[in-house]
Amino acid sequence: MAKSQIFTCSACGAKHPRWSGRCDACGAWNTIQEETPLSSGPAKKSLGTKGRRLELMDLATEEAPPPRTCSGMEELDRVFGGGLVPASATLVGGDPGIGKSTLLLQAAARFAEAGLSVVYVSGEEASAQVRMRAQRLGLGKADVKLAAETNLRDILTTLDEARPDLAIIDSIQTMWADNVEAAPGSVSQVRSAAHELVTFAKRRGTAVVLVGHVTKEGQIAGPRVVEHMVDTVLYFEGERGHQFRILRAVKNRFGPADEIGVFEMTGGGLSEVSNPSALFLSDREARAPGAVVFAGVEGTRPVLVEFQALVAPSPTPQARRTVVGWDGSRLAMILAVLESRCGIPFAGLDVYLNVAGGMRVNEPAADLAVAAALLSAREDAALPADMVVFGEISLSGALRPVGQTENRLKEARKLGFSQATLPERSAGPLPEGVSLRRITDLAGFVGEIFGAG
Repeated sequence: MAKSQIFTCSACGAKHPRWSGRCDACGAWNTIQEETPLSSGPAKKSLGTKGRRLELMDLATEEAPPPRTCSGMEELDRVFGGGLVPASATLVGGDPGIGKSTLLLQAAARFAEAGLSVVYVSGEEASAQVRMRAQRLGLGKADVKLAAETNLRDILTTLDEARPDLAIIDSIQTMWADNVEAAPGSVSQVRSAAHELVTFAKRRGTAVVLVGHVTKEGQIAGPRVVEHMVDTVLYFEGERGHQFRILRAVKNRFGPADEIGVFEMTGGGLSEVSNPSALFLSDREARAPGAVVFAGVEGTRPVLVEFQALVAPSPTPQARRTVVGWDGSRLAMILAVLESRCGIPFAGLDVYLNVAGGMRVNEPAADLAVAAALLSAREDAALPADMVVFGEISLSGALRPVGQTENRLKEARKLGFSQATLPERSAGPLPEGVSLRRITDLAGFVGEIFGAG
């Protein structure tokens, strides 16, 4: 009987009957790989076989919260949701060279100081290279056990005997399971290795941290099912030209998602940034056209960042729209609303938008700050240096209120901002000490701030 073949896209996990250069589901190129199918012979057990009876509980059943171990790195513990949970599985992704190994090596040393037994397994570097990095970071005497191996069977045997409290695997794409007929890094290998390591974590009570590479689109490489297997998914973000690094939780079964930790890359490794708002605004000019401060919220933390816009006549028939740190499609929407609802055209003008400091902003509350930056750059008129702006813009031009208004304004007041422009219907107790300008729609904002409309 001929052997059946299954081809899977490593970007989206879609299955195909045959190999092709482009995935029909997600449009990615050169991501379809052959996958070894599960056994379908007589040795496979039928699901009709009677299994054990599960214990059913009521929703009102109370259980003690899971114990946590704090590393002492407040930014890391914040992203974990208050500390590391035993038997948890965490996936950490990030661009090559962004500092994932540095962060985890520092975290391993801090958890070892907190009393945990830690094993660090590197599949990409030799043990001597990891020791050199540890010495450069001043961690040469940390009580961390080290191994360099890619054979998953040997790694699991070692971890099963050592019984560590924390195991760090760097990285999951280099792991090789000898019972899977596929090359390391393929969909089958990554899925099988992740499944075995997560199963080990749950069986032995060991917290496992897996490092994952990312694709050019910024997604963790390999099948998306790996992100569903683990308890926590963290992305380590940052621009090569900036020293700031953002550790962002996009999934967390033991804490809030979208929480961030801010670090600064220095010669001695990653240092924590306790007040990111002050750091992102440290080099801000007093009054500059196109510069607007946005009072945002990342997870549970209010963060102030500066949006910078530049509008110039386009030398080509097709005007450019360049965005760094924000959603490009949302910029197109804001430009369309400004032209349609306020009569302010941007045709024939190049538009450049940047979030200062390498920060990436995802929340719609930044709409009004972006519109203010674009208008300020277009009219060459600087906004007051002590003013923050936030609010969501609808397609009708109306301003919609956003959440956590009080926290945004408290952070602004703490950093010396005395004015705020926000939607009219913003609710909640608002702190004193900040002069509020309430706006109902975008046309009113243009008329009141820039004297046009």
